[in-house]
Amino acid sequence: MIGAIAGDIIGSIYEWRNIKTKDFSLFSDNCTFTDDTILTIALADSILNNVPYVNKLKEYFHYFPTAGYGGNFYKWAASEYSEPYNSWGNGSAMRVSPVGFAYNNLATVLEKAKQSAEVTHNHPEGIKGAQATAAAIFLARTGNDKTAIKNYIETTFGYNLHVSLDKIRPTYKFDVSCQGSVPQAITAFLEADDYEDAIRNAISLGGDSDTIACITGGIAQAFYGEVPAFIQEQVRYILPERLKGVMEQFIVKYQ
Repeated sequence: MIGAIAGDIIGSIYEWRNIKTKDFSLFSDNCTFTDDTILTIALADSILNNVPYVNKLKEYFHYFPTAGYGGNFYKWAASEYSEPYNSWGNGSAMRVSPVGFAYNNLATVLEKAKQSAEVTHNHPEGIKGAQATAAAIFLARTGNDKTAIKNYIETTFGYNLHVSLDKIRPTYKFDVSCQGSVPQAITAFLEADDYEDAIRNAISLGGDSDTIACITGGIAQAFYGEVPAFIQEQVRYILPERLKGVMEQFIVKYQ
C-alpha cells in the first residue's frame, strides 16, 4: 500500500502541471498527499477493523475535507446520504490497493474490490477499474510474471494493454475515467524495470498524474516486493500521524 501512497505524493505536483518526460525530481517541498492517499488509508482502516467501507470513506473525508476530492465524491461524502452515485471515475481504482494486499485468493479480491467500489462508483466501469487494479496487485504479489498479469487483465476486463507508453504519451490528456486511466497506469507498470521506473513511467504520461502514479505504484510495489527506502522515508515524513499510524498497522499485518 505504501507504493500507492508514494505514487500519489510524488505525482501531486504534476497533476495540474503535466510533464511528458521521465526526467524529473521525485520529491520537492510542494509534494503532499491528496484524496488518493486519504481514501486508500480509509479502506485500509476499514479492512483492519472490519468496518463498512462507506463509514470509513465518510469518516476520513471529515478528517481531511480539503484534500482535492472530485465534485461528486465531495457532495456525497459531505451529505447525510450513503447511496452510490453511479460514478465511472478512477477514484475507485486509486483507493483499492489495500484490497489487493489483504486477501489471499483472487475470487475474494475481486469481490472485495467490487464492494469497495460500488459504495460510490457503482457504474460498471467504476467497478471494473477497481477490480482490475486489485487483481493486478494480487497477481503481482503472488508470483505471476508480467505476461500472465497482462493476459489476465486483458482477457477478464477487456482493457487494451498492447499500446506502448511511447504511443500513448504524445496525445494523452487529463482523463479521470477508469477506462481512460487504469489501462494506462497498468501499462506504466508493465513497461517498468523497477518501482521507481514505474512511477516515472506513470507521471511521464501526463493527465491525472497523482492518480495514475497511485494506481501504478500499488501494482509495482506488489510485483517488485519493496519500495526504495528513500521513498518510504519521504512518505513517512510527509504523512500526518493519523494517516501514518493506520498505514503502519496495515503494513505490519498484511505486507
